[in-house]
Amino acid sequence: MDVNGTVAEGFEPVKDAFARNFTGLGERGAAVAVYRDGRRVVDLWAGTRDVDGTEPWERDTAQVVRSATKGVAAAVALLLHQRGELDLDAPVAAYWPEFKAHGKERLLVRHVLGHRAGLPVLDVPLTPQEALDPERGPAAVAAQRPVWEPGTAHGYHALTYGWLLDGLVRRVTGRWTGEWLAEEVAGPLGLDLWLGLPKEVAGRVGRTGRVDGPEPAGALRARPKRSVTAAYEDPDSLTRRAFAAIIPFPDQNDPAYRAAALPATNGIATADALARFYAALIGEVDGVRLFDPATVDLARAEESSGPDRVLVVNTRFGLGYMLHGTASPLLGPGSFGHPGRGGALGFADPEARIAFGYVTNGFRRTVTADPRAQALIRAVRTSLDTPRR
Repeated sequence: MDVNGTVAEGFEPVKDAFARNFTGLGERGAAVAVYRDGRRVVDLWAGTRDVDGTEPWERDTAQVVRSATKGVAAAVALLLHQRGELDLDAPVAAYWPEFKAHGKERLLVRHVLGHRAGLPVLDVPLTPQEALDPERGPAAVAAQRPVWEPGTAHGYHALTYGWLLDGLVRRVTGRWTGEWLAEEVAGPLGLDLWLGLPKEVAGRVGRTGRVDGPEPAGALRARPKRSVTAAYEDPDSLTRRAFAAIIPFPDQNDPAYRAAALPATNGIATADALARFYAALIGEVDGVRLFDPATVDLARAEESSGPDRVLVVNTRFGLGYMLHGTASPLLGPGSFGHPGRGGALGFADPEARIAFGYVTNGFRRTVTADPRAQALIRAVRTSLDTPRR
């Protein structure tokens, strides 16, 4: 496999691991970028732009990153807090009066970011057409009754997270999350990252699809736990219902889906944009820094930990970000970021001064720890541990 791009001295193991993803793990088209101290040290791409095509992947090829969108969208809420416009310990209803329905008066902003809101499902799922209407999702979660007392437990809000955040951001700023992100984050940093894809760049985004491949050496050989399998198979479980808040789920290659803005699931980015975004959260990138040190601490301070009522495994969340753990192993204990179901990943590690972005057009069955991304993370760790000449 011909791999395009560059790596700084010492990061050659990342290039090797990236190439092995194509030869051993069924990769079709992908890119990976790594920043250290705000400087790009890995910038690689290979394969085809479309999962089912032959046109080559270019450096500016972008892809739908699924739930890696959540980590980008969370920055909007934390930046509003940093600017004094959003109180994390205030009730959501203080900003969004309609949200009080069904006893949600004391549901806090931090409960939304920490997946503790008790609102991972909709009693009446949205149709794809309804989901693409920016008003319908927020209205649905505002009217929804919690399935557990907010703040007392946590469970991954796979789709509803985006509507909760969007409704809150709109009422605080007068702008939807995607609009705020474009003007306040992507614009200043020059990011090829969109929540609501403009028509003029739609031709740069590849087609996605399912791929299968062998598990890497050292991967878990056991089948998923029976409880996890049962949860995904049971139509009445919180797991199935959380991922079925839209029925049927939209075609992620549909131009209408990509043009809409769903802050939980349909962000579109290049690998470099994801890595550059996370680099700017923890340090300066070309004169731009997003989070101050106190906000970095907020992002990765453990908000939720232990049994996840939706994913049925132990998970750890900060305020809007997955933290390093068994469900989502990142670079180190202080890492924070977010995977996308089936592939994409973006994260930062302040102690290692590393920011990472990986995007792919081939989605596997993984929910969090995709073997291709994990192989790249191990290679980054090897690169950092290898003495420089």
